[in-house]
Amino acid sequence: MDNNSILLIDPTFDPASASTCNLLVKVGLDSFSYAIINKETKQVNAVFDEQECDNGAQKFAERLKTDSYLKLPYQEVKFAIHTANTIAIPNDLYNEANLESHSQFFTESHSGNLYCQAQNHFGFTTIFTLLRAIDKTLEEFTYAKKYEQNAGLIQLAEKLDGYNLLLDFTVASFNVLFIKNQQVVFQQCYEIENTEEFNYYILLIINQLNINLQETALNLTGIINKGDEKYHCLLKYFSKADFISVDTDLNQEVLDDMPAHYYSSLLALNQCV
Repeated sequence: MDNNSILLIDPTFDPASASTCNLLVKVGLDSFSYAIINKETKQVNAVFDEQECDNGAQKFAERLKTDSYLKLPYQEVKFAIHTANTIAIPNDLYNEANLESHSQFFTESHSGNLYCQAQNHFGFTTIFTLLRAIDKTLEEFTYAKKYEQNAGLIQLAEKLDGYNLLLDFTVASFNVLFIKNQQVVFQQCYEIENTEEFNYYILLIINQLNINLQETALNLTGIINKGDEKYHCLLKYFSKADFISVDTDLNQEVLDDMPAHYYSSLLALNQCV
């Protein structure tokens, strides 16, 4: 492990039991993490996390060559991957027979595979495409399910009512999800170099979305702690901030020495269908 990565693993985990386990992988803009969950015992067997990557997708590709845990024959594999080409289509406008018609709204041109991710709880379908290099890397995971990076965060949002701003942090970026009465109003990913830049984006989000600071609950997950600069920055505008944990019966003893909210959005992928 280098200074930016950790591997937490249950000493009793037997790689031979992989066929009863799920592999959850999250490839961010500047981070890469995965978790191994035993479906029978409902135990988190391992969590790997690497922050401050120059390129999360490249780091995953490199790790795939050397990490034997990524190559085990799992029961199910799920990937949540950052991409600039993603759009949410309301279900009444979604045209499954002609997915290409929706791609005209992508930020960048594309010439790869189109993927769909139904968000039936919120009434829309996410359509996205991945970089060719990522598609190439994932070729060996023939039966893997692929999701847009925010899939775990959206899963966490399903249990929330009213007005909610959810922020999912890495060391150098954060994902935003704004929910109004069970409707997704806004989602985006921002890179940040310092607290001043983070403050700018928070003010931009508040002002552009006309967020009522008294009515909106602030929910945090990922690499953020009480007392750090980003946390204090948020409390300039919101009266309080709540940390989100995964609402499951998973045994997470392997994470006992870590803040419970660090890997909530990663573990929430286990509930994505």
